[in-house]
Order: sequence, then structure tokens, then C-alpha cells
Amino acid sequence: MTQLIWAREGRITEAMRQVAEAEGYTPEEIRDKIAAGVAIIPINKGRSFPARGIGEGLKTKINANIGTSPSHFNLEEELEKLKAAVDAGADAVMDLSTGGDLKRVLQTVLENSPVPIGTVPVYRVIGELLCKGKGTADMTADALFDEIENQAKMGVDFVTVHCGVIQSTVKTLAGCERVMGMVSRGGAIMAEWMAIHKEENPLYAQFDRLLDMCVEYDLTLSLGDGLRPGAIHDAEDRAQLSEMMILGELAKRARKAGVQVMIEGPGHVPLHRIAGDVKTQKRLCDGAPYYVLGPLPTDVAPGYDHLVSAIGGAIAAASGVDFLCYVTPAEHLHLPSVQDVHTGVIASRIAAHIGDLEKNLPGAHDWDLNMSKARRDFDWEKMFQLAIDPELARKRRNQSEDKERDVCTMCGDMCALKSYTRATEAEEK
Repeated sequence: MTQLIWAREGRITEAMRQVAEAEGYTPEEIRDKIAAGVAIIPINKGRSFPARGIGEGLKTKINANIGTSPSHFNLEEELEKLKAAVDAGADAVMDLSTGGDLKRVLQTVLENSPVPIGTVPVYRVIGELLCKGKGTADMTADALFDEIENQAKMGVDFVTVHCGVIQSTVKTLAGCERVMGMVSRGGAIMAEWMAIHKEENPLYAQFDRLLDMCVEYDLTLSLGDGLRPGAIHDAEDRAQLSEMMILGELAKRARKAGVQVMIEGPGHVPLHRIAGDVKTQKRLCDGAPYYVLGPLPTDVAPGYDHLVSAIGGAIAAASGVDFLCYVTPAEHLHLPSVQDVHTGVIASRIAAHIGDLEKNLPGAHDWDLNMSKARRDFDWEKMFQLAIDPELARKRRNQSEDKERDVCTMCGDMCALKSYTRATEAEEK
């Protein structure tokens, strides 16, 4: 059984109750959103943690990617990253490890995570083959499906699967004048496998086999955008849109089978196209929750891509995106550090909240109103409590020479609020 099947049967699960309480809805309203497929609750039947809802009318959620690489493997550091992400407010974490003892890393992350955990199973299959001196050509369809099932048994809550990278969409890509070609690791692996074996993508050809596993473990599918643009020049070409149409069809099949599903999106998109991209996805995929990386509306800010992502993410969230995958200052440069993880989550949370303000979601405007009142009243402690990053706000304030006074070093006794108060008092006299 899955949350979707229970919802369609009219049952309200404990997970639905938890989401309702967190979001300000009734359990019945959450149940109906799940039943319609416009919202999901990624939670493997073998795991227990405070449930998060992702989808229409719910707060925009944040995912943080962590994971080892073949050149940098430190399990303790990954646990630090996990903690940093959760402490900063991430709603989910993906373990994208490709180096070291991959099973041990994933098991440890699952054991220590109080939020949903996602993976890209093909990474582990290929990673283990590379350790044996083999490669993509040696991967079998059965090995890939076995890995997905093994991870579901371990407790993984959602998996990214590149089912839309099929022979026809790869052929479409070949006819596009892309600068960056294919930038998705999982998508490129599946394209390489198809080219070598002259066979269709098994994730697409045997999609029903995948759905059966998902029903058994209540494993949520994240249909990966293997043909996403890796440069703003490449955005919204025929390859990207052809894949999105395939993903929309697969999402319908998943829902029919009782499997929770969301759709992944770009990527690099010019600012003026972000809102249109969201509307197109929602239309082609019947309102399925939309999960985007960034998006990044410029390509020229390495080291500051978390800021670029926050700009694009705010517009995306305001336009209807449900789930933002963070981007850190390390994007395009190196594996993120613990501090990069914290910074990336905070940047994405700012974007998500701006989007929620535009969506007029319950409680969003109250947060800003309460902060404004605290500033008006010089209630520093209240400001720290309401800040999206309380620790940094408090640290900055404590660096001020005026920290013992109800002013800051920017204005001091020339504070506009204090002048306005005096003017108001004089007027009243």
C-alpha cells in the first residue's frame, strides 16, 4: 500500500495528519491533494520521521544534495553535511555518493536522517562497476532493478530514475544545437548504455516492473530530467520538451498504479522563461509536483551560484514549483563543504519563502509581518528568533559596537525609526 492508494480509498494516514498540521490544512484536504496526485508525501513504509508534504498549495520545500566522490570520501564529513542541511532547514536530503563504501554511506545516512532520503540508484551500480575496472557496458537491466529494490528495502524514500532518456528523445537531442549537450550524469549513463547495447532504456521499457517495487515499499518516484539544459543557451529546446512529454505520460501510469510521483526540471533557464517553463510542466504533467535544480538564470557566476539559484528559485517557486534542490557556492567547481551545504540550504529557503509569499500560502505573510514589528520595537531577540538564519543574525549583531543599545552601527542616533517616533510624539503634543 502507498499513501496514494490509501488516499484514494478515503483513508487518512498518520503521515497525512502530520502534513496537515504542519501546513495549516485539514487532514481531509491533504488526503484529497494526495489522491489527486498534485501532492506527495515521500516516506518509505520502513521509515519513521515527521512527514513532509510536497505539492500544490503546500510550502515550497528544499532538498540538499550530499555525497562522496571517488576522489573525496569521508563518512564522518557526510554526517556533518547531513546535520548541517537539517539544522539549516532542509526538508529532504539526497545521498548522491559515488565513491567509497556506497552501501555503508547510504545505510549510515538513513540511520541518522530525520528527513526523507533520496538517491539516484544508477550511481551506485556504475560506481561499483568502476571499482572493478568495468563500466557502463557491463551494467545489466536486472542489476539496475535489483539496486533500486535493495535501496527500497533499506528505507530510501524517493529515487531519481531517468526514464525519459529513451531512443527517440536522445535522437531529438542529436538534432539540437546545444552548447553543453547532456549534463545529467544519470541521463548520460542511460544514453551511453542504450548506444552500446542498441536497446531501449530498461527503466522505460520495464516501467511496470519499477512501479511494482514502488507499490511494495511506498517508494516515491522522481522522474529525472536527463535532458535538462546545462546552459541558458540550451533552455527549452526540443530535446528538453520531448523528454518532459514522456515524463508526463509516465506520471499518469505511475498514479494509475498507485505510485507517488514528482517531475524533475532544469537546470539553467533564462529569467524571462522560468515562469513559462513551470506552467508548461504543470500542463504536460497534470499538475504533478515539480522539483527543480535552481534554476540558474545565468552561467557566469561560479562561486556565487547559490545566489544565482536563489534568484531563479524565487521566481520558480512563485510560479508554482513545489520543491527546490539547493545549489551551493561550490556548484560547477568542487564537492561542497559542510559550510557550503549550510549556505546553499539558507539561500534556497530564502527563495522558497519569497515564492510562498507570492503564492499567499498560510502563515507566509505573518512571518514577515512579525519580523517588521520586532524591528519597529527594537526587539533584537525576537528578530533573531524569526530570522531565517538565527545564528548568523545574532553573530552579526554581536559584532556591533552598539550591541548594548537599541541602535545599530549603520545609523546610530540618526536612526530613522527613532526620529520618526520623536516626530510623531512632537506632533501629538
